[in-house]
Amino acid sequence: MGILSFLSGRRFEPLADFSSVMVDMHCHLIPGIDDGVKTIEESVSVIKSLKELGYKKIITTPHIMSDYYRNTPEIILSGLAVVREALLRENINIEIDAAAEYYADYDFNQLLQKEKLLTLGDNYLLFELSYFQPSESIEEIVFNIQTSGYKALLAHPERYVYWHGNFDMYKKLKDRGVYFQLNINSLCGHYSVQVKKIAEKLIHNGMIEFLGTDTHNGHHISLLSESIKSLFLPRLIEQGKLKNREL
Repeated sequence: MGILSFLSGRRFEPLADFSSVMVDMHCHLIPGIDDGVKTIEESVSVIKSLKELGYKKIITTPHIMSDYYRNTPEIILSGLAVVREALLRENINIEIDAAAEYYADYDFNQLLQKEKLLTLGDNYLLFELSYFQPSESIEEIVFNIQTSGYKALLAHPERYVYWHGNFDMYKKLKDRGVYFQLNINSLCGHYSVQVKKIAEKLIHNGMIEFLGTDTHNGHHISLLSESIKSLFLPRLIEQGKLKNREL
């Protein structure tokens, strides 16, 4: 069944808000430690907007990258405490926690072996790959994550353009037990038309377990108001595979 057939069945209405997703499990809302929000005021503003969009819980996931963002669990959890205090002062009542988005670079395997990493829910380890060239060791990366006791959760697989012409790579990763997290704003064409098409195809094939906003700033919030119109979101929720609410 093609995507047009997929969309032409029972009528679906766009989501009213994101309350059915409940948890945003990928965003960058601790100020000043990666390429996300820059100030505590911006952090509070974005979190307030996410609450207004229907989210009940936020798990912020700062980057950990050897060359750019040398964050540690201590840095991240310290920043989380600052954000929580600011939300309390502003009387914004929403649950917020923290994990991390790990870049699978040359230090990643050492981290797996030496440290207790920041995970989501039932030990899901959120990791990302290079946008520019495919990893020659992706299978080894997944193996090392899993044998270290974590569940491999790949961030925004739709954005890795080098797989767009090789959809079997996505299937291969699913066969190896990798969970996929889709960026919601991929569905409004924010990254590219082709990324949007692959995002829709991943949903169509029932390959998505997690949705994240990947919010870095207020502009991403405004895009969510456009992305929520996608009929692929209610279709995805109907599949019953989303695990956000378990986090």
